[in-house]
Amino acid sequence: MPSAPQPETGPDAGLIIGETGAQSLVGYVVDISHPDGRARTHLDIGPQHLNRHGVLHGGIIAMILDNVCGVAGSLSVDASGKAPFLSLSMTTQFLAPALPGRVTAMGTIAGGGRSTLFIEGELRDAEGKLLATSSGVYKRVSQEKLKK
Repeated sequence: MPSAPQPETGPDAGLIIGETGAQSLVGYVVDISHPDGRARTHLDIGPQHLNRHGVLHGGIIAMILDNVCGVAGSLSVDASGKAPFLSLSMTTQFLAPALPGRVTAMGTIAGGGRSTLFIEGELRDAEGKLLATSSGVYKRVSQEKLKK
């Protein structure tokens, strides 16, 4: 799927919106505009994101954490956040329920080498409460390998 055009200036500068089918379906937004170079992803939780208990579905939490960690890897080699990094493994810890409102995930590189990185993720609510964490191994992959 081709990338959606991204604004270079204005209030949406540094935001990646609707780049993939999964991102469009769920509605999360990737933010690569922070000067610290760390990736962030946010989601405004609506009724379509809730499980039968009225809180954010765990699968969506894992998806957001996986995305923000992959973007963190990408930002380590490409300021646009578009270099492909794929998950080799990821563990998620669910610490507290995510209630309707905005949640924000942040990915941080914890170690690794040229092509394989260890990346940690955190998901917090608007008040800063830690809701979930993840740790994963991500591998840089060339665009050519993705097309085969």
